Amino acid sequence: MNSTILVTGGAGFIGSAVVRHLIEHTTYTVINIDKLTYAGNLESLAKVSHNSRYHFEQVDICDAVDVRRVFETYKPQVVMHLAAESHVDRSIDGPAAFIQTNIVGTFTLLEEARKYWRVLEEKKQKLFRFHHISTDEVYGDLHGANDLFTEETAYDPSSPYSASKAGSDHLVRAWYRTYGLPVVISNCSNNYGPYHFPEKLIPLMILNALGGKPLPLYGDGQQVRDWLYVEDHARALVHVATQGVIGESYNIGGHNEKTNLDVVHMICSLLEELAPENKNHPSQYKDLITFVEDRPGHDLRYAIDASKIDTDLHWKPEETFESGMRKTVIWYLEHESWWRHIQDGSYLNKGGEYRI
Repeated sequence: MNSTILVTGGAGFIGSAVVRHLIEHTTYTVINIDKLTYAGNLESLAKVSHNSRYHFEQVDICDAVDVRRVFETYKPQVVMHLAAESHVDRSIDGPAAFIQTNIVGTFTLLEEARKYWRVLEEKKQKLFRFHHISTDEVYGDLHGANDLFTEETAYDPSSPYSASKAGSDHLVRAWYRTYGLPVVISNCSNNYGPYHFPEKLIPLMILNALGGKPLPLYGDGQQVRDWLYVEDHARALVHVATQGVIGESYNIGGHNEKTNLDVVHMICSLLEELAPENKNHPSQYKDLITFVEDRPGHDLRYAIDASKIDTDLHWKPEETFESGMRKTVIWYLEHESWWRHIQDGSYLNKGGEYRI
């Protein structure tokens, strides 16, 4: 039986966690295809890059010819599609890239997967599946204090990013209903953890605090997110990809609703404990918190009902927010070279050790 998983976007934050998990905790062969845009960082895969079961291909998912070559060369049993533009602020400033990657790229991948799948022998056809990884932001904003996103929640995206992800979700469902392509979909809450690109909230706050820079919070900082430790998410994704029911979707959450202000206060408290000597200023880290003008279309609250994946696939997060945040802060303190390479741009050196 073919035991190869094709991961798109495997050099990104969540994708690299999935690749590391597959190599370190399963026997699958892993094919990582990634365009290596600004958010793709092969240094995040240094731990597994020399493993004989790991293969990297620098491929744009919008390039049908190159995607077809990958399918024909490696003959995967499972596709885990994580490649996406994902930063909301960037989508507001330049939405075109999000339409291209998240919608056109997903369409291209679906078509090449369909062409590959339909000519497989019957036994392999039944084993094949296409797992599309999406976000809870497709659901829009929650208004009631006790409301939760379920798999039946209507889509109501607010930003160009979430609209493009909603569009890709709809394409995946259409390819299942129209062509019979065996698909599963998962929608996750906000991820955090090691190897998180520094433009995102938690790593930005950690690194700004260490550098004595302002900690900018949109509006009053009362936006609520459900936080999911990325290694918990990677475990969940492998469960969905290999055990999920064809045609079904699964919401994946961390059961950790926190306001952005609460998150930043926790980061500051952990840094006071773990890195008091790193302060470039005499006051406390929390004194660096600065409130800035809110961004357009900013959703106030996201929260996931993850009971389906718990009941059907027996997955629960292992990390509490407190334990996961402690691990995250410690990781950034211990891996300065990783984030320094991003800050100085050296990780983008395509001719260097980490660019193939």
